[in-house]
Amino acid sequence: MPDSEKFTQLGRPRRLWAVGAVHGEADRLAALHDDIGGRFRPGDRLIYLGNMIGRGPAVRAVIDELLAFRRAVLALRGVIASDVVYLRGGQEEMWQKLLQLQFAPNPAEVLHWMLQQGVDTTLLAYGGDAALGLSAARDGAVSLSRWTGQLRAAQRTSPGHDNLFSALRRAAYLDGDGVTTAGLLFVSAGLDVSRPLGAQGDSFWWGGAAFNRIEAPYGGFGRVVRGYDPGHGGPQVGAHAVTLDGGCGFGGRLLCGCFAPDGALLELVEV
Repeated sequence: MPDSEKFTQLGRPRRLWAVGAVHGEADRLAALHDDIGGRFRPGDRLIYLGNMIGRGPAVRAVIDELLAFRRAVLALRGVIASDVVYLRGGQEEMWQKLLQLQFAPNPAEVLHWMLQQGVDTTLLAYGGDAALGLSAARDGAVSLSRWTGQLRAAQRTSPGHDNLFSALRRAAYLDGDGVTTAGLLFVSAGLDVSRPLGAQGDSFWWGGAAFNRIEAPYGGFGRVVRGYDPGHGGPQVGAHAVTLDGGCGFGGRLLCGCFAPDGALLELVEV
């Protein structure tokens, strides 16, 4: 069985709601929550497919909205904490690596690359300054540790933010019954079909180039669903691979797919 600290087993859900990349677009996320909130029922599962932060202008507001909606869902009788799942995407991976930047062998180069990938808005959200970070990276580990320490302190003082980042999982899955359903796998951006689930590593957030060419079940999963397409090709629904990326954070829309336990896409919500 996959490591439960890295992967979430989704049990026997009634339906599964999967939210694509949000990328700091708090208004769109709130509109999506307004849409699906009245239809979420006990027995449903809600999976955020990573890349919730970064790119867009309202990173902290996105985290606050995620936490507020989780509280609203958990207030429903019969809904439990494990019914809401957050996956780690590329933006969350970069942010966690940024908070440990003093351990990187070439921190200035790493930070410069991260800034080009959209981590700057997350940095600003927690009171960070990119120029000061680059300066600290050039000054050495002591200065850089002080700079990242201030960012970690800002995250800790934001109610619930530390807990949410600590709850991130690499993937979520629904086992098939071996007869009528072949299982569902939810990832952030990518999957290397030549490697088993536990050996994917960074493929979950950086290995998305060949995702839409998945033409057969993977590891017992009849369908794999992702929330971010690095090629920005828009939503795509194939027999074995589904992409729920409408370009949110890049001028596009936020998508949410509602799935039956057998993998059928029941509804596609766009805001």
